[in-house]
Amino acid sequence: MDILKPIRHDPFSDVEETPTLNLEEVDSLEAIVIIDNELDPLSPAAPDTVQVVGNLATIAMGSKHTLTDRGVACKELRLEDVCCAAHGLSILLTATKGDKKHCILFDAGPEEEVWERNVKRLGPNLSSVEVVHLSHWHRDHSGGLLRAIRMINDAKRAENRSEDLVADLHPDRPVYRGIAIPEHIISLEADPRFEEIESAGAVVEKHSGPHTVLDDFFLISGEIPRVTPYETGLRNAMRYDPDENDWFSDELIVDERSLICNLEGKGLVVFTGCSHAGVVNTTKHAVQLTGGTVPVHAVVGGFHLAMSQADQIESTIADLKRLDPAVLMPGHCSGWRAKFAIEKHMPGSLVPCTVGSRITF
Repeated sequence: MDILKPIRHDPFSDVEETPTLNLEEVDSLEAIVIIDNELDPLSPAAPDTVQVVGNLATIAMGSKHTLTDRGVACKELRLEDVCCAAHGLSILLTATKGDKKHCILFDAGPEEEVWERNVKRLGPNLSSVEVVHLSHWHRDHSGGLLRAIRMINDAKRAENRSEDLVADLHPDRPVYRGIAIPEHIISLEADPRFEEIESAGAVVEKHSGPHTVLDDFFLISGEIPRVTPYETGLRNAMRYDPDENDWFSDELIVDERSLICNLEGKGLVVFTGCSHAGVVNTTKHAVQLTGGTVPVHAVVGGFHLAMSQADQIESTIADLKRLDPAVLMPGHCSGWRAKFAIEKHMPGSLVPCTVGSRITF
């Protein structure tokens, strides 16, 4: 077997001109980070960026554990109420315009138990979730998906809400993905199948192209064109073809899609699961999809720079600086080197995307 066997076609050889889609301006946007690699309930956000709650003091004050036997102490901080970090990403988003709200779940983390545990500790209103959007087919984003769907539907039934829960997915689900190392391939755990997602209680909608959802409150990017020379995908990524019983190069991770919201008076807030397409490519595509005139306000999620060389991090930060976002919220696979570089070259813009945070834009 040739581990470095190339991909069999260029998935972007026939990319059409980027369409411009209508994306409503919303009055406010709240993000609850259910899962991220990093936990930090102590550090405050940089001034003039976003409003963040979820530190130890707010966790304690929101606790049900009231005290009557310790003098003037009224609450007990219990660490069992603090969320747990895990290798993955899941963010619950609620956008508001006037008297209308829409709620979407962006990814579901690596496994069911951590998603359920953190949701129970955070206490969001799951019954309001209308769409679950999977950024791409990798287990650290899809592992909690089935439990999330079941819990959302349980919450809907408890409040006598009958509307369908939609799972917005890319149609090209790999049977298995893996990583090539010298002389070996490590297979990743399979993502949930379409049939399993439907059985869990979601209506599956498959999209490879850009489209809006929920009264045009959110824009799902579709496949992201690769235009920067240094954002080349996930090195040594492989895909298993059961028909040929063999593995092929899958470095581009073509199925990756971002989620975009347009905040009135601020600009675009771009959510990226892993940025296998490149965080610069992802952000540029968001700008193109909205006509090229809306500024970028924030980029949130995995920047996939944890294993990158210094020159790629520098090139990425330089191009992000040209896009001029007010807020950068690197999380999941971004890595501490990239966060240090952002703070150094774009001081005042960094807000780490840490688990348990409730962020208001």
